[in-house]
Amino acid sequence: MTSIQSPVDESNRAENSADGKLTVEGSTYDLPIYKSSIGPAVVDISRMYAQSDMFTYDPGFTSTASCESKITYIDGGNGILLYRGYPIDQLAENGNFLESCYLLLYGDLPNKDQFSDFENRITRHTMLHEQMHSFYKGFRRDAHPMAIMVGVVGALSAFYHDSTDINDPVQRDVASLRMIAKMPTIAAMAYKYAIGQPFVPPQNSLDYSANFLNMCFSVPAEEYKRDPVLARAMDRIFILHADHEQNASTSTVRLAGSSGANPFACIAAGIACLWGPSHGGANEAALSMLEEIGSVEHIPEYIKRAKDKSDPFRLMGFGHRVYKNYDPRATVMQKTCHEVLDALGARDEPLLQVAMELERIAREDEYFIEKKLYPNIDFYSGITLRALGFPAEMFTVLFAVARTVGWIAQWKEMIEDPHQRIGRPRQLYTGPTQRDYIPENQR
Repeated sequence: MTSIQSPVDESNRAENSADGKLTVEGSTYDLPIYKSSIGPAVVDISRMYAQSDMFTYDPGFTSTASCESKITYIDGGNGILLYRGYPIDQLAENGNFLESCYLLLYGDLPNKDQFSDFENRITRHTMLHEQMHSFYKGFRRDAHPMAIMVGVVGALSAFYHDSTDINDPVQRDVASLRMIAKMPTIAAMAYKYAIGQPFVPPQNSLDYSANFLNMCFSVPAEEYKRDPVLARAMDRIFILHADHEQNASTSTVRLAGSSGANPFACIAAGIACLWGPSHGGANEAALSMLEEIGSVEHIPEYIKRAKDKSDPFRLMGFGHRVYKNYDPRATVMQKTCHEVLDALGARDEPLLQVAMELERIAREDEYFIEKKLYPNIDFYSGITLRALGFPAEMFTVLFAVARTVGWIAQWKEMIEDPHQRIGRPRQLYTGPTQRDYIPENQR
């Protein structure tokens, strides 16, 4: 029998800790309990193996806090997402992406002078080393943009040697700014390479998101008409995806960084993890589902299939592993989607009609209510990105551009954490016990 007792005496402990005890098969072990500023407390099991000769078992680490962090907080039960304490909807509605970048990196919203300096430093780092342009020619024309992103971002460490010393706080900061600045350029070049158009250099006169759209969609042959509504939509999408606590790709960045790897290699590892369809490909899957349904008239058929456990069809863009309530990002994303379609004169977009009817059903149907299958951010972002002009294979690339600042903030926090050690998960071994080698002629 195993049990964890509640804290019994907090009077002699530090303000953020308490005493806990773990009883396993008659033996009791003292395990500190640390309280969070908000959210669940944690039981410190770091010395459990030394005390009991046992590991804990938690596949996927869904009940394990791998680190202490001050950056992002999620309350999935109540649909809350905070960046450094600020609600995501307030940041997306009132701020801009670079402001959120500053917040995630440095802990507070910038004042006017701080923001001006930060924006200037980002703007001056947007260009890529000219020799890196030849990297793109090494990829097949039909290479997936995420494959290009992994390769090119990893190669940054071969060009920017003055910002790879992780023990130097100045170099850490320079590397951070460089990656935030250059990621849109790298992504836009990957897109241009895929469609056979010439690369478009960044323009320092444009803001972060407008510059990205210009690099993606302008051509030398004609003037590109910039729409502030579309640029603002892109900016919101970046804000909504900037960080999401200790998800798979962020944990990958932290794990890679724990070995002392340079920051460019760590971010490349995060991009590789994000590429997985269970992580960064959800909005592409949601768009594909809407396209498969096709029209509002077909929705009842697909709803019936979604409820049939024997049918492999699943409604994509509903529910979330973390959010057991409405995804707080989805409301902003829905509004942004409508603004983009209005600006483009595509209000009668068939996929939007399908999406709105699916959302209505999900809010009223007992099956969805009971299982808490609310629309998440991916439900509307796929439609929005397609309306902006991006093909589906670019969706995860845009996710990577936005998430870069979150990865960097988490990486910096990990490097500066005095308690951080190289990651070394344990295992429950169920393979063969020791056996002796048998020569080939005797097997």
